[in-house]
Amino acid sequence: MKKLLGIFLIILAVSLLFSTELVILHTSDLHGNILPINYATNSPSDVGLAKIATLVKQFRNEYQNVILIDTGDLIQGTPLEYYHARIDNKPVDPMVLVMNKLGYSAWIIGNHEFNYGLDVLKKAVSEAQFPALSANIIDVKENSSLFKPYHIVNVGDIKIGILGLTTKYIPNWEDPKNIEGLDFLDPVEVAKKYVDILKNKENVDIVIVAYHGGLERDPQTGEPTEELTGENQAYQLLQEVDGIDVLLLGHQHRTIATKINNVPVSMPSYWGKSLGKIVLKLEKKDNKWQIIDSSVEQVSVKGVPADKEIISLIKPYDEKVQAWLDQPVGYADGDFWVENPLFARLQDNPLIEFVNKVQMYYSKAKISSTALFNNSIKGWKSGPVTLRDINAVYIYPNTLKVIKVTGKDIKDALEKSADYFVMENYMVSVNKSWVEPKPRHYNYDMWEGISYKIVLNNPSGNRIVDLMFEGKPIEMDKEYEIVLNNYRAGGGGGYTMFKGKPVVREVMMEVSELMADYILEHKNIKATTDNNWQTVVKFEYVINPGETLWSISKRLGVSINDLIRWNNIKNPSLIKPGTKLVYYKNYIDTIPPIKELINF
Repeated sequence: MKKLLGIFLIILAVSLLFSTELVILHTSDLHGNILPINYATNSPSDVGLAKIATLVKQFRNEYQNVILIDTGDLIQGTPLEYYHARIDNKPVDPMVLVMNKLGYSAWIIGNHEFNYGLDVLKKAVSEAQFPALSANIIDVKENSSLFKPYHIVNVGDIKIGILGLTTKYIPNWEDPKNIEGLDFLDPVEVAKKYVDILKNKENVDIVIVAYHGGLERDPQTGEPTEELTGENQAYQLLQEVDGIDVLLLGHQHRTIATKINNVPVSMPSYWGKSLGKIVLKLEKKDNKWQIIDSSVEQVSVKGVPADKEIISLIKPYDEKVQAWLDQPVGYADGDFWVENPLFARLQDNPLIEFVNKVQMYYSKAKISSTALFNNSIKGWKSGPVTLRDINAVYIYPNTLKVIKVTGKDIKDALEKSADYFVMENYMVSVNKSWVEPKPRHYNYDMWEGISYKIVLNNPSGNRIVDLMFEGKPIEMDKEYEIVLNNYRAGGGGGYTMFKGKPVVREVMMEVSELMADYILEHKNIKATTDNNWQTVVKFEYVINPGETLWSISKRLGVSINDLIRWNNIKNPSLIKPGTKLVYYKNYIDTIPPIKELINF
């Protein structure tokens, strides 16, 4: 019996020598979130590295071989990071400070890393005790990668190669001064080169491709999930690059845990809402570790307690930011408030009108557009307005550009925005393609300085009517100056009609700062709406014998001039019975119970 037990123990010991597990933990799109709070309200929120830290420590106690990787968009997104970048950049970047403490193995450069300029980014990279990776971002002058292309980590005797890649689409969004002298190569072509190097020259056991980019096709069907612009190329990577063992993704803010071609693929939501966890079961064959099985999941931080050590570490930063945010800058006369985001996008709103007015004031442009970036933005009510209020409304570090466009460009842009809505049985909802695979409410623009109507029950591409500027119809071939944020002016969000247009002038201060300056200068701001745009429903009316345009306009509640314009009537006194007249009614006014029916 003892002999059999001895043999069993020997076999077990040998098997342990030749089999093991590697756990890859993955964060992405943290966007400056450390503490589990919403800075706009200071209320608790299930986000942030402090909660992630609790899970990381738990898994390190549970497993022997663990590495932790982030796939980008790290140092922008919260007032914490804004304050560090713009107000007091001397201390160590708070995100980097916490990640040093957690023992990250690598950080992949994301597109938002460039928002505060190269000096801020390079400082953060220099402070990290882990490498910042991106093989396809090139310093043109030096003709070499700006960042380290890949990094090799040894966990026990497992040799792991981590290749960093970044979406090549950054020049379409970023302010040119922030990426001056850089080139963004195609990540697929770059990956072919470096995966081969890792496999055959560096002789690693496991190749992890960590890409700040997303899936452009459905993992099961291979069908496109979005317009194939080149912004996201993860599916293409797996189809064209041999030798990828694990693919870590970001950028799209999706929650993905799947396998494509038997390769585990992870995207852990955003803001630290979840932690990606990939477990590789390995066996040693011919003196090399090989994957025999794998699993991938996303572990939510909901209900997970924040790590006290991390909270204590970041407390000095937070105290300064909280005091800064609560400084009043002026007074609001009336509510600049979004009760419901869908409702705010269906009719003119004081908050959106205010942002557009600020943009026009500082840019000197007569036409402006902006967006309600997400459904969490509320604005502020009558009373003192603080920096916290402003930063909670304008959440991106955008600057402004005045560009010269044609009337057709404006019309095309409005038509694109109008596709945000779908109507069925006179009920409006948001087009699914605008919220899947991730919400893109920031791509629906609302304009000031022009007037227009969005006809909700017209077909796509033919929804904009009554497009006017200074009381006259906008001419399709005439040029107009408009002010946009730098993201949209570069064609961001698929607004390709703006890409490459002549830049007349720029306002290099961030819009949130301009809003604060405007309120400081004016002291009191009044909540107003000029109702320059509407969402409407098209109806038809058949002329009865004996009716005149005057009697019809009274009956329908629209002006005679509107009826003449909408129907291109040449002689208003000659209207024939049986003729169909087109007219438009404000959507919200048309359906009496609409405010109750809209999904608030």
